[in-house]
Amino acid sequence: MMWAIVKKELLQLRRDPRLVALIVVMPLLLLLLFGVALKLEPSNVKMAYLDEDQSIFSNLIKTGIWSDGYFQLYEVSTKQAVIEEIRAGRAKAGMHIPANFSALLAENQQPHVDFYVDGTMPSLATAMKYNSSSATSEGVTNDMYFSAADAPNVVIAEEPFILDTTILFNPDEIETWFFLPGIIGVLVMQIALILTGITIVREREQHTLEQLLVTPMKKTTFVIGKLLPYVFIALVDFYFILGAGWAVFDLPQPSSQLLLFLLAAIYVGAMISLGLLISLISQTQQQAMFIAIFIIIPSILLSGLIFPLEAIPQIVRPISYIIPFTYFVDIIRGLLIKKTLLVDLLLPFAALSCFVILFVTASIMKFRQKL
Repeated sequence: MMWAIVKKELLQLRRDPRLVALIVVMPLLLLLLFGVALKLEPSNVKMAYLDEDQSIFSNLIKTGIWSDGYFQLYEVSTKQAVIEEIRAGRAKAGMHIPANFSALLAENQQPHVDFYVDGTMPSLATAMKYNSSSATSEGVTNDMYFSAADAPNVVIAEEPFILDTTILFNPDEIETWFFLPGIIGVLVMQIALILTGITIVREREQHTLEQLLVTPMKKTTFVIGKLLPYVFIALVDFYFILGAGWAVFDLPQPSSQLLLFLLAAIYVGAMISLGLLISLISQTQQQAMFIAIFIIIPSILLSGLIFPLEAIPQIVRPISYIIPFTYFVDIIRGLLIKKTLLVDLLLPFAALSCFVILFVTASIMKFRQKL
């Protein structure tokens, strides 16, 4: 009797080729993807710099950093622009060499060079501080000492200049500030994809979809009515978790409550519409669950939530930019931690909005095709 039931379940599973494909293909794809993509050590980290000295000695510092291969340097016009580049997310580190650098070197007075680090991601900040040692290595500093044969009593400092490191936006390197904003997006994604993903397919399996569609209601009314409860639940969860973060973990306040609500509305819209699309392309609830999980796992690991995008190889990194969650993480960390301006968030906001339009359009077309 037991073997008959086992045989029956296997036969039923074999009749669902999509589910079998997901069971076999999904783990293999995730294994290959994460085996290539997940690296804790980033490379080619963008660094904005301002060299007001423009001397052979300041060039030694820049050459030492550039030749190390960890940082990619590009020049800006002002010291404030260095910080703003980091705030906007275009750079992760910054450096300022003052105009009197060479003059103070010639007098053995140990000039100071400012080195700025984005503290939003503490692990990346630690790595950048460690790799900044290339600016003070012996290969750089050996030619920066000045001594005269007729002045033997002059005391020369052990280091010709001092590298002052400043951690921006999260000076205490609080890990909670880094993880908690993204966790809000994960919970919203889970609710939207799993609950919304099974809503239409559940009606189809229970043979109630046809009954609902023959009632005197428009198809648009039916779809919106199915989705509105989950939109409300997702928005409530968004502010509930965020409120807990403010109360329990002293999470920073956003630079704009209006922008925060706009982010919540657009992101919830993108996830709910994606969940609807999953429900429409799935034949069973199991298929919908597998597809939702297949989207959630890469979103968590390839979005910058845990690992920096700079650590993902160039061949895999484009996948990160077709994941809506990537832009959510960028925006919410900018609003809460960096106090980023709207003008610097226009691109991720536009990308999220495009996902909403894409998923809603695809859902409408698929829904009409199903009907």
